Amino acid sequence: MTIAQPETQPADIQIAADAQLLSAQLAALRGRLFPPTAMKTLRSFTSGEAAKLIGVSDGYLRQLSISGEGPQPEVGPGGRRHYSLADVNALRHHLAGQSAAKAKQYIKWRQPGEHLQVIAITNFKGGSGKTTTSAHLAQYFALQGYRTLAIDLDPQASLSALFGYQPELDLSGNDTLYGAIRYDSERRPLASIIRKTYFDGLDIVPGNLELQEFEHTTPQHLARRTEDDGGGLFFARVQQAIQSIEANYDVVVIDCPPQLGYLTLSALCAATSVLVTVHPQMLDVASMSQFLFMTSDLLSVVREAGGELNFDFLRYLITRYEPNDGPQTQIAGFLRTQFADRVLTAPMLKSTAISDAGLSKQTLYEVGRENFNRTTYDRAYEALNAVNAEVEGLMLQSWGRN
Repeated sequence: MTIAQPETQPADIQIAADAQLLSAQLAALRGRLFPPTAMKTLRSFTSGEAAKLIGVSDGYLRQLSISGEGPQPEVGPGGRRHYSLADVNALRHHLAGQSAAKAKQYIKWRQPGEHLQVIAITNFKGGSGKTTTSAHLAQYFALQGYRTLAIDLDPQASLSALFGYQPELDLSGNDTLYGAIRYDSERRPLASIIRKTYFDGLDIVPGNLELQEFEHTTPQHLARRTEDDGGGLFFARVQQAIQSIEANYDVVVIDCPPQLGYLTLSALCAATSVLVTVHPQMLDVASMSQFLFMTSDLLSVVREAGGELNFDFLRYLITRYEPNDGPQTQIAGFLRTQFADRVLTAPMLKSTAISDAGLSKQTLYEVGRENFNRTTYDRAYEALNAVNAEVEGLMLQSWGRN
């Protein structure tokens, strides 16, 4: 019998060494995946894809290109035309300028009287698909032409990694939302923290471990029971930070951490709408029950303290769903029986296409159809679009649009 030998180094030193090693390997992987600057870029779109995004026919888009109207695409071998997302958005504005009657068809920005939509994606059980949902939803809104802001509120920063940021290398102090909601004199405007992404029209507030500081400093602040220097009560700080930049965006997507702490509670208080992700397994559903009880108790305290909690919509999204899995189908049916139309009609399917895209830190919207089995890709793409279009419909309904 072999007896395991103790580690030769103290645990903190060993873990730190492992972290440095992993960080270096991830940086090297990024350099190989996204040369030459090691920064992610978004693929171009075929004329058919661009036409579908804009809402016109491929033939009409071809005619615009031939006549030299609007931004011109890149023309490759064989005369194939390719459009960047910036080209697509420029074409939307060009077409809107040609026809006032159809301007709203091409430019979907919110109009006067339509409030900023802030959607919090939450559940305190890890693995429920929050980050995958947040990334695809934010990218969907950007592809549809909405001015979109993604906020990574998870100290683990998985959403930031998907958008090409390696937190320990690309971010320093005060580069996360914590910089805009902290209690001391180092607080800075949220506008100075926001970063552009490679998706035209989509910005991000990245995350890293410093977000966890809010969980430590908030109890200290509450214990002092004094008015802070202009930042308001703790549960209003995220809302106030977002209000400072609301004129620049139509929709904000918040990826909440997998815990019901001060960060999540503040995000819920800032939200106009909430999506709760649910993996259709009995243990996950039981966990969600406890999450809902705890959330209700905490939000009632916030409401009694003067917080406003009027959501445009609260929906449950079934994630990582396998239609051929009998027990999952039963759980999904159980949830629909309990919550009726508060469960989104479309589930987020479990797909090898989404998993394979994630291997290169990409989403399904970023990779081309040619890289996958086309049936698998189309099935996953249609499921994603169905979920995101349903959420878009709820947002438009909250704005009073048909």
